[in-house]
Amino acid sequence: MENKKYFLSIILAGVIGGIIAVAGNKLLLNEKQYVPANNNHQVKQVGYSPESMPFNFTKAASLGTKAVVHIRAEESESKAKRRYKQGRQRQFDYSLNDLFDFGYNRQFYRMKGGGSGVIISKDGYIVTNNHVVDFADDLIVTLSNKREYKAKKIGTDPSTDLAVIKIEENNLPVLDIANSDKAKVGEWVMAIGNPFDYLTSSVTAGIISAKARNINIIKDEHALEEFIQTDAAVNPGNSGGALIDSEGRLLGITSAIATPTGSYAGYSFAIPSNLMKKVTDQIIQKGSDLNSKISLGVSAATINKQIQKDMNLKIDFGVYVDEVQTGSSAEFGGVLPGDIIVRANDSDIKTFEDLRKVLNFVKIGDILKLKVLRDNKYRTLKVKLKQSL
Repeated sequence: MENKKYFLSIILAGVIGGIIAVAGNKLLLNEKQYVPANNNHQVKQVGYSPESMPFNFTKAASLGTKAVVHIRAEESESKAKRRYKQGRQRQFDYSLNDLFDFGYNRQFYRMKGGGSGVIISKDGYIVTNNHVVDFADDLIVTLSNKREYKAKKIGTDPSTDLAVIKIEENNLPVLDIANSDKAKVGEWVMAIGNPFDYLTSSVTAGIISAKARNINIIKDEHALEEFIQTDAAVNPGNSGGALIDSEGRLLGITSAIATPTGSYAGYSFAIPSNLMKKVTDQIIQKGSDLNSKISLGVSAATINKQIQKDMNLKIDFGVYVDEVQTGSSAEFGGVLPGDIIVRANDSDIKTFEDLRKVLNFVKIGDILKLKVLRDNKYRTLKVKLKQSL
């Protein structure tokens, strides 16, 4: 009996304790124990952009989409037949093809593709990637207002993957061109193009994640890569489109993506506007492809610690000339083995790549002004350039 009373008293104590706990919890909840939606603490935007930067890209997007076009590129039937015939001739004797036609000559296809372009002049010049149009002779350009034009290919430069085409129109919208050398890692940028060839005038945004990237994607003997790397989403069809800065200026031409799948996987690459401007100006001026590259005719290397030690050099930068080819531009210009090239025209030469960049933007007949160190004295040489041997 006493045990029963003991257990009842325990149960009663538990019930009373529970009632007290619930009541106490309600009293506590009536107090302000949660964070209010608005408080007196100052909230700051994350990021370090200047106050002049817009909070969004609406103005830049409006400017950019008007200047970015869609390009349909196709190989004509006659060109496709010529290409196919040339391919067959490399496999079989031409006369045998005439005598024994097994139907191969009817099994050709017309190469087709699509991409983007950016209007760079009011009278219809458009820049795009070489890989968008190199195979094609039928080009259709569609503006953002849906007007279509037949375009003419002006010229290409495989070494930078750039090309210029033209439509017959006036008073077209163009973008101011930014100085890509002044772009900084971390800056906001926007990509405009036509991903997958049907999502026309698409806009994505990201930041510059690296500069002067060489990803060895351009398969050309004189390839020049100094891509702006961003995390703005770019997909097939964006090639040749615009990379825009926060002020709506053209900062680059989108060209490639790093991907294991064929679609965007985090990083995209654009040809910087300064390089684009130099190439397109030359193509327009010449009115044809830029296939002839200049060679000084020297065997040379960037000075490193080993070369500096072996040659007992007093400077640790520049391009050391090891050999000069007979009959070359360098020989006629007075360049000698052992010279150290430290300047070419208006550009400082720290590495062999610096010298190669200068040579990419000169033409046959130009006078290249070289500053060289010879016997611990600086000399200026004037080298008249001629085509590679």
